[in-house]
Amino acid sequence: MKGIIFDFNGTLFFDSQLHYDAWRIFSERLRGYPFTDEEMQKYMFGRTNADIIEYATGEKPSPELVETLAKEKESLYRKECLKRPDILKLAPGAEKFLDWLKENNIPRTIATMSEWDNVAFYIDIFKLSRWFDLNKIVYSNGKIQGKPAPDIYQIAANNLNLHPKECIVIEDAISGINSARAADAGLIIAISSVEPVEYYKKIDGVNCIIQSFDEIDRSIFNTNPQVLHR
Repeated sequence: MKGIIFDFNGTLFFDSQLHYDAWRIFSERLRGYPFTDEEMQKYMFGRTNADIIEYATGEKPSPELVETLAKEKESLYRKECLKRPDILKLAPGAEKFLDWLKENNIPRTIATMSEWDNVAFYIDIFKLSRWFDLNKIVYSNGKIQGKPAPDIYQIAANNLNLHPKECIVIEDAISGINSARAADAGLIIAISSVEPVEYYKKIDGVNCIIQSFDEIDRSIFNTNPQVLHR
């Protein structure tokens, strides 16, 4: 493998509970009752705000409505982040691993379905420019299809001047794993940030499961995918 692409939410930043809370409040406001856990996993993570709002309301929303509701929800989410300094940090082992990638000049970027306001928030809070070329980060700009479509990982690999098959993708959500698989990613590593390790053993396409970035074998950057086991 020559490069690596990170999902962000639930992967580099274990913020799933904050998104759960914000979307539960919003889904109750939109339809009178909150998302269930199953709905959150199936219809929320890795999807665009437009996709989520359409699912919650049962009808295709106007771009103006999507923008209004999404900004309101994401503003609430960022406020909740700032209230939780215990959560507002990169995932276990992430900084050390990112330092290693930088020291070894391994191409890397982020592919997230977060919109720009949140991405800018993460860049500032986590000082992401230490490790990433900010111009290569792929985010939801209103033009990219949401996961599980392969577009976001195809674009991210292209930004690294690599084919997806030459890239490792690290994901936490089913939609993201399916997106990486559809993009023909060379290796897919699932990180168990909310769901238990056993949950990922049932998902097609996952080559390896971790709970911390300390668990990643650095030799995979010179390794054939077939040698990796769960």
